Amino acid sequence: MALISIDFRSETLKRSVQANVILPIETCDGPYPTLYLLHGLTDNCNGWLSYTRIRKWAEESGLAVVMPSGENSFYMDILVKDGCLGDFGEYVGRELVEVTRKMFPLSTKREDTFLAGLSMGGFGTCRNALKYSETFGKAAILSGALHFYEYPEEWVNTQGNTIGEVKNFGDLEKTRNSDRNPRFLMERIKNDPTKSFPSFYVACGLQDELLEANRSIAKALKDAGADVTYEEGEGRHDWDFWDEYIQHVLKWLGFGV
Repeated sequence: MALISIDFRSETLKRSVQANVILPIETCDGPYPTLYLLHGLTDNCNGWLSYTRIRKWAEESGLAVVMPSGENSFYMDILVKDGCLGDFGEYVGRELVEVTRKMFPLSTKREDTFLAGLSMGGFGTCRNALKYSETFGKAAILSGALHFYEYPEEWVNTQGNTIGEVKNFGDLEKTRNSDRNPRFLMERIKNDPTKSFPSFYVACGLQDELLEANRSIAKALKDAGADVTYEEGEGRHDWDFWDEYIQHVLKWLGFGV
């Protein structure tokens, strides 16, 4: 197994960016099926490596894993007063995939390219797997921070606004019918015969305050026509839950751990 830290200039974000890459070089020669794995709010590209056994499982599975730093962006374009600070959605959904495929022997097939994330990364997974559905064949949402368009705005502005992240979305009512809202993207795929849904896996802890938002999104995806696997289990919004359920994700992807 090789663990590689990369640093390159992103043309999308107009600055240097970092990511960690796991390559199972002792398991197979490639091209590798690849999981792009997103962190949560206030974390970075080291989170998954620090708090889960993803290195061990990736090596055993023959799966490459790419873990970028997404700042506190929710993996969307970050809005500022005079324009866009950087489109983290395009970075994850297009540029990062293109760059890492040039750097490493990664499969270019949609059916071998996966997106997953926890909390903020769960939102980013849902949104960008739908927006870039031609790239990702499967997507896994763990404890997704999906409450912005699923819960009442009053709740979002108080309990669901930990560090002021709601500002990333702009006016929630005005952006409801935009590509910031996963439900809008579901309808776009549903009504476009040239597009197809990725398969989705959604899981959330029974003691997680975001449980109802995850239930709601899973139902909406299924109702829109996506293939959805949904799981609930004992757990809160923490690494104990994510360390356990990333194993479920890998099994769902077809990699036994």
